[in-house]
Amino acid sequence: MSKYAMTEIIATLVMTHITIVCVTLYLHRGQAHRGIEFHPVLEHFMRAWLWLTTGMITKQWVAIHRKHHRYSDSNGDPHSPHVYGIWRVLFGGAALYHEASKDKDMVDTYGRGTPADWVEHNIYTPHSRLGIGLFFLLLVSLFGWIGIIMWGIQMIWIPFWAAGVINGLGHWFGYRNTDTKDNSRNIFPIGLIIGGEELHNNHHHKPGSPKLSEKWFEIDIAWFWIKLLSHLRLIKIRDNNDK
Repeated sequence: MSKYAMTEIIATLVMTHITIVCVTLYLHRGQAHRGIEFHPVLEHFMRAWLWLTTGMITKQWVAIHRKHHRYSDSNGDPHSPHVYGIWRVLFGGAALYHEASKDKDMVDTYGRGTPADWVEHNIYTPHSRLGIGLFFLLLVSLFGWIGIIMWGIQMIWIPFWAAGVINGLGHWFGYRNTDTKDNSRNIFPIGLIIGGEELHNNHHHKPGSPKLSEKWFEIDIAWFWIKLLSHLRLIKIRDNNDK
């Protein structure tokens, strides 16, 4: 393997990990559940990064996730495998997300408190696909034709791991530390690939907790980043277990 190929592999892994961290810290633990607060510089970086690498709109993501918690694994849940079937959620979770995002009344109701500044109204929301297009051009300009593959991996990373695996397997397969009212499961005790979101039953037990690990053998990699960023005064840790 050439040093150039290794550079591209490492760059892809770093980029996808940053994306996962932005999703679990900013969208999930920060915006949806208010378990952490961000320094404005870090918050704007994460918003910009998600615009470039996912095209997801914060208000829509937060609304869909909050509704998921309210109706978890029952009629009304936007992406439960017990409502739509495990295979549809696992391989079509992104489509279910897109379908739910079209419900403007639901988004307005459950997406309250999300950013409503100039950049959100004029760039991120109305031009959500522009970011991923710019990211495509950036990767191609930096890495040539291999940048197309890197971009493709980035584009399927969140739809598969978050919309598919977490929303699907996270309510279908794994172990449970707590007998919650839904069917949430901890997929695996070592939360590295999906930023600690593998510990999904723990999250449904304490939705507002910014830390997803509970047992001594469980690892929530995002909690490491939260503690580090808190030490750097870029994050303020809260705990809103009623949300």
